Amino acid sequence: MSPDVRSDDRLDASADHVVRSIRADEWPAAKELRLAALRDPVAHLAFLETYEAAVGRPDSFWRERAAGAAEGVRERQQVVAVTPGGRWVASVVVLVEEAGARGALGDVSEVRQGHFVAVYVRPEVRGRGLTERLFSYALEWAWEVAGVERVRLFVDERNGRAEAFYRKFGFVPTGESVPVPGDPGARDLEFVFERS
Repeated sequence: MSPDVRSDDRLDASADHVVRSIRADEWPAAKELRLAALRDPVAHLAFLETYEAAVGRPDSFWRERAAGAAEGVRERQQVVAVTPGGRWVASVVVLVEEAGARGALGDVSEVRQGHFVAVYVRPEVRGRGLTERLFSYALEWAWEVAGVERVRLFVDERNGRAEAFYRKFGFVPTGESVPVPGDPGARDLEFVFERS
């Protein structure tokens, strides 16, 4: 697959990776990256589904999932980092949660906010600044397109690597937490990034 670099794609010459929103017809790449994420050694701390459940889903599921988070959709957006050869190496999904409505974890938000979920970076590109670029693009989309007041995310208290990155990037803990689904003894900690 060759890269399809368009005028709205972001290219950093130092890294040669394009960071951009996905397109609806890219569901095969979205599926492949999601399955790779679910095989990661800490996937059980970061994702609410298993590889076994996801790999059995029909192509129609993956088509709908990509179309529902593709460029032009205002309720959610999947942002990816793509190598010059076209391989997807990182992703984050931004969900828009309306004030007064139930959020992704069943709570009710007081403000219109973005919620980062499904964060994944392939091991071979970690620690090279790509995650910062991915998050910067996703935040810009959240502020400029979705018009949210803040962005939040949750991290399993046992996922120190992810928590360290979120803190370094500028997310701050709120002190709120929720039980980890399927593991009531563990907690997901809430972090927020306020729009300045």
